[in-house]
Amino acid sequence: MTPNDDPLQATPMSGPRLLLEPLRVEHAEQMASVLGDVELYTFTGGSPPTVAELRDRYARQCVGQSEDGSEWWLNWVVARRDDGDPIGFVQATVSREAPRPVAEIAWVIGLQDQHQGYAREAARLLVDWLRRHRVAGLVAHIHPDHVASAAVAEGLGLLPTRHVEDGEVRWQGVPPAGV
Repeated sequence: MTPNDDPLQATPMSGPRLLLEPLRVEHAEQMASVLGDVELYTFTGGSPPTVAELRDRYARQCVGQSEDGSEWWLNWVVARRDDGDPIGFVQATVSREAPRPVAEIAWVIGLQDQHQGYAREAARLLVDWLRRHRVAGLVAHIHPDHVASAAVAEGLGLLPTRHVEDGEVRWQGVPPAGV
């Protein structure tokens, strides 16, 4: 992958229980309720966004790349396959540095759908997609007390480093082969 490659664009994905839909501004209303519980921000800080804040954020994210073109922004809404209801999101910010682009990844599942393996499945779909698109390295930032997110990162083959930024431990690794 080089800076002259066609831009990466989020494409639909599916797993055994989940659908990953490329983010659209229209997702804001449904996602406001998914992201509306203050407890969801225990480890990340912040507070639940309003529908208007999500519309603004999603409009910026849907551009797909940074203004200077140095990063691709890839965002998906995670929905249950059985009913299509959104339950969270996954995202990747991919550097366009040749020859080995790196993706900073994140996953969030709403409180009522946590502890069911959805984050693990959604993150695996994301990482497999990134691997197919020749992303060579992965990075995630996880609060040291967030045991569930650490388990997802471990399942992806990421390892914690000694680097701490804004109270979060940097985890890193390479995209593993698919399951």
